[in-house]
Amino acid sequence: MEPIFVAKPMLPAARDVHAMIDRIWQSGFVTNEGPLHNELEERLKAFLNVPAAKLYCNGMTAMLAGLQVFGFEPGAEIITTPLTFAATPHAIALCGFKPVFADVSPDTLTLDPEAVARAVTPKTAAVYGVHVYGTVCDNDGLSAVCRKHGLKLLYDAAHAFGVTVNDVPVGALGDATSFSLHATKLYNTIEGGILTAPDPEMAHLFRLMRNFGIVDEATISRVGYNGKMSELHAAVGLLNLDIYEEERTFRRGLRAIYDSIVAEIEGIRTQVKQPGVVTSEQYYLLVIDEKVHGRSREDIYNALKERGIHTRRYFWPVCSDIDPYRGQHIHSTHNRPVLETVKSQLLCLPLHRGVQDAHINAIAEELQRR
Repeated sequence: MEPIFVAKPMLPAARDVHAMIDRIWQSGFVTNEGPLHNELEERLKAFLNVPAAKLYCNGMTAMLAGLQVFGFEPGAEIITTPLTFAATPHAIALCGFKPVFADVSPDTLTLDPEAVARAVTPKTAAVYGVHVYGTVCDNDGLSAVCRKHGLKLLYDAAHAFGVTVNDVPVGALGDATSFSLHATKLYNTIEGGILTAPDPEMAHLFRLMRNFGIVDEATISRVGYNGKMSELHAAVGLLNLDIYEEERTFRRGLRAIYDSIVAEIEGIRTQVKQPGVVTSEQYYLLVIDEKVHGRSREDIYNALKERGIHTRRYFWPVCSDIDPYRGQHIHSTHNRPVLETVKSQLLCLPLHRGVQDAHINAIAEELQRR
């Protein structure tokens, strides 16, 4: 049995990439919003069904632009979840703002609106929710808190590409949403990101932010990044968009197989199923309760690793346990934050075309072992 990892890049056929490279060389455009870049941007805007969508060189730069475009005061507090990749609080901190942690809901593991409400102070400027593992945040609950206190609502949708909620695209929720198009994501441009908004007027500001604030040859209207995506990355993005649904369908089938295995095991649950949500199929999450199951997350992680199946303790460590934010208070409605319990229970299984029957059988054996 070949070793397998939690993620495997979806890549187009090499011959198709070579043909795209020929197009790039013939055009002479390699960056600076070339023809392939612009084609991909328009196709993704239509695919994601959002009024404003602008490509970036990576998801982190899209996050930085989304945070800075609203003109928050230096030192403003941004409430977010500690159950996320470090990029989320890092982006907040790098913009000169203060990340403030609020607890997660025990079912969805996304930001708990009641905990967010407890974290609001006169310095709070925004809430930054994360659609973790592709599970959608309580947008209604978070929106109510933001309306009450006059806050902006931003989202990190790195795990939620292609997700809709009752036919509403996730990229149209809140005031702005950033997506990662990194190679570890189902839909990828190898490196890339996209920033979306429900307000079409934001598209112009997003474009300024990724290109030094340049309006035209003689005008620079604001401070901005060099956040443009190259033609080479756009080429991969165009090709991957053509095969994206096929891969997502495969993963949906693999999810059903995993679900059938987990359904028979006490002490292990999967991520919550949300009515009306079309999922991203980005990750397959297990929540392992050692007291009920008899084995810990670490036991299962190590046993699978010995068999060449590399799962991921995602997220571990959580952001409140890494050096830049270690020990930072987590606002919660509970005496002990939900996060402190679940952070040692979470395990993501491989979810991609590289998973074979032998891997599935080995995973089933280890999960069923007591």
